[in-house]
Amino acid sequence: MDIENKTIWITGASSGIGMELCKQLAERGARIVLSARNQERLMEIAETLPGGRKQHWVVPLDLAEADKLITLVEAQLAEIGPVDILINNGGISQRSLFVDTDLAVYRKLMDVNYLGTVAMTKALLPAMIERQQGMVVSISSVAGKIGSKLRTGYSGSKYAVVGFMDCLRAETAHQGIQCLTVCPGSIKTNIAVNALNGSGQAQNKDDESIINGMPVEKCVQDIISAIIKGRDEIIVGKGISALAPTIKRFFPGLFNRISAGMEYR
Repeated sequence: MDIENKTIWITGASSGIGMELCKQLAERGARIVLSARNQERLMEIAETLPGGRKQHWVVPLDLAEADKLITLVEAQLAEIGPVDILINNGGISQRSLFVDTDLAVYRKLMDVNYLGTVAMTKALLPAMIERQQGMVVSISSVAGKIGSKLRTGYSGSKYAVVGFMDCLRAETAHQGIQCLTVCPGSIKTNIAVNALNGSGQAQNKDDESIINGMPVEKCVQDIISAIIKGRDEIIVGKGISALAPTIKRFFPGLFNRISAGMEYR
């Protein structure tokens, strides 16, 4: 799909992969709808994009409030017009052992990472189908392909996103809709710093794998390339974080032994 002159709605646009997507897509001539909770930060980012606030829109929202998203999004469409590409990027991670993690943390992870994705897609997909064109991109994770310690909630929510997108792709294959699932490995963002601990608070520390991960600029370049090429699914990353799904697929016993033996603390 071409990027120029397309309207692209991006959640989680205030930092990390989402913010970099806004920058690179706007540089390619796209009109961006920036969404996240922090309206002030979104407005600052929008001002830095080519065309500034005159060409792009800021729509603050909270993915944890899935029940409100459909009405909120639909109310903006009269001003924004048709949305060509939805990028479900917003999300949160987790770093805690299952036995130490409150049930409320699992609920929040599913609300934000999974139900937020479903609600945004529910709001924007019907108009795409009516026009017989459009694209839904959902940022899952390598954790949506393989499991590891300290991520039972995060991995479960990202597995759900992968399954949702597989089903959506099958349902819309003959309606002019493209569905791309992106599974990043270790990318240099604040995802680990903001990851929830067992009580639902940010752990406020980085992971070594993230510190040594792929630069976010390169990650976004790969995502945009996949959008243009109309890919169905990609894994983005370097080193073991990118190879892990392949190792698990072809050598599941080996992968399980490696995963069980790795220490994260």
